Amino acid sequence: MQISIKHIIILIGALGMVLTLIATGGDSAFWNSIAIGGMMVLFWLTEAMPIYVTALIPLALGVPLGVLTTDDIAASYAHKFIFLFLGGFVLALAMEKWDVHKQIAHSIISFVGDSKARILLGFILSTGILSMWISNTATALMMLPMATAVVSNLSQNDSSRFPLYLLLSIAYSASIGGMGTLVGSPPNTSMAGILESVYGIEISFVDWMKFGIPVSILMMAVLFFFFVFRLRNENTSDRVHVELEKKPWNRDQLRIISVFGGVVFLWILRGPITSWTGLNYGDENVAMLGAIIMFLITSRDGSKILVWKDTEKLAWGILLLFGGGFAMAKMFDVNGVIEEVAGLLENFENLALFWLLLVVVGITIFGTEIMSNTAMVSVFIPIIALFAKNAGIPITQLATPVALAASCAFMLPVGTPPNAIVFSSGQLTINQMARTGLVLNLIGTVLIAIFAYFFIR
Repeated sequence: MQISIKHIIILIGALGMVLTLIATGGDSAFWNSIAIGGMMVLFWLTEAMPIYVTALIPLALGVPLGVLTTDDIAASYAHKFIFLFLGGFVLALAMEKWDVHKQIAHSIISFVGDSKARILLGFILSTGILSMWISNTATALMMLPMATAVVSNLSQNDSSRFPLYLLLSIAYSASIGGMGTLVGSPPNTSMAGILESVYGIEISFVDWMKFGIPVSILMMAVLFFFFVFRLRNENTSDRVHVELEKKPWNRDQLRIISVFGGVVFLWILRGPITSWTGLNYGDENVAMLGAIIMFLITSRDGSKILVWKDTEKLAWGILLLFGGGFAMAKMFDVNGVIEEVAGLLENFENLALFWLLLVVVGITIFGTEIMSNTAMVSVFIPIIALFAKNAGIPITQLATPVALAASCAFMLPVGTPPNAIVFSSGQLTINQMARTGLVLNLIGTVLIAIFAYFFIR
């Protein structure tokens, strides 16, 4: 067997953990937590093994090494936000199976028009809005063929940068749209779960939308105007012939969108409904109810909208990644690791809040270029939250921008799946993505820091 760099990294990580245990006697929960957590961070950072497999390490080592109890493990891997995301996955699966997502995208693109600028706007809005409810990976996969179809209909003009920005609009707006809702991107749910588990801070679906939607819309607007500015030497009013097959909404699609609309309605009005009826339910309960209904309702041909075999397509690994992140955060919290690391940040306590936000957001945005965004949040949120608590800063004011910033990896194909999907089209280079993404990373850093400073408490 040929030894690869990844094998060497795995060996280094495992050896480092064992040596730490030996050096500290193996009976210190603090050092055992550092040994396990350090190995997980290394594996997440380098992806030496699949990130979902790394997330299983607390299940294997947490209880034997005395850093987690069985109850801690159960609470982490069966956290309510995992079921919120699972319900969202099932709803998205039904939409994708019956082409509801395509109908939505076609409707938006048809509405905005067919000039270059309007096509860009249409793709940004379609991708961004869909990504608020469907995984950014699935959204990018669905939108990319539409973009390549538009590019293939363009007259050959090697100097035009419109194809480049059209493709990048999918990669970037898929990530930006995910910032809008609690189920839009894994970092959002991960942060909310950590804050509730450790500090008892509950962030509901509506709570998140209050700042997630404005930031998402603002970033989409920035993306659109930035791309139009970059195309300023071209005539963006030129009409583009777009072949997108548009079909009327059928009964099955209307049923699915009705169930989805009902779920969103119950999410948004959870507070008033609870106070009026006394019926206490959580966002995850509604998500699972909607998911169950998708398996019960029947299509025109007599089959069910979803059958269990359809769930083979679900991103089960993401749910394990959540569990691993929650478990690591719990492990660090109960064994004093977070408190020690947060103490190292005391030098920043006297820094003005805005500059502190700028530093924290900048570290997150550029860090998530090389590290899984969910892993980044799992590692960074507990540290930032405790630092905020000790510094007398509202925890959500520092933690929320970290989660939002984790969705802003625009520079590298490895930064996020939508980047990789668009890069796989072979129609753009890493240099083009990196140069464009660097500007957007810097804009995103400033914009999120400003928004958090004035509007998040």
